[in-house]
Amino acid sequence: MKTSQFLPVVLLATAAAFSVTAHAQEKPATAQVSTPTADMTDGEIRKINKDTQKITIKHGEIKNLDMPGMTMVFQVKDSAMLEQVKVGDKVKFVAEKSGGALVVTDIQPVK
Repeated sequence: MKTSQFLPVVLLATAAAFSVTAHAQEKPATAQVSTPTADMTDGEIRKINKDTQKITIKHGEIKNLDMPGMTMVFQVKDSAMLEQVKVGDKVKFVAEKSGGALVVTDIQPVK
C-alpha cells in the first residue's frame, strides 16, 4: 500500500522538474557585453601619460560612481585606449572602481 501512495508523488515531482528544466531552456540567457552610450560619461581629455598609463579627464557626473563633475586622473584598463584619443578631444567614457583605483574601461571619441 505504501508503494502505491509513494509512486504518484515521485511521478509528480519528476514531471515538475522536467517542466522547469524545459521552460528554462526556452529562454536563453542574453549577456550584455558592450556598454550602452547612454551609460557613458561626457568628458574632455586634458592630459595623457603613456608612461604611467594614466589619463586626465574633465568630466561630467559619473552616475555609476555617484561622482559629481570635476577634472581628475584615471588609470586605463588597456594602454591601447591612450592611442585612440589626444589632448583636447571630447569623449564618452566609462569609469569603474577596481582595486581601490578609478579605471577607465571604455573610451570613445565624440565625432
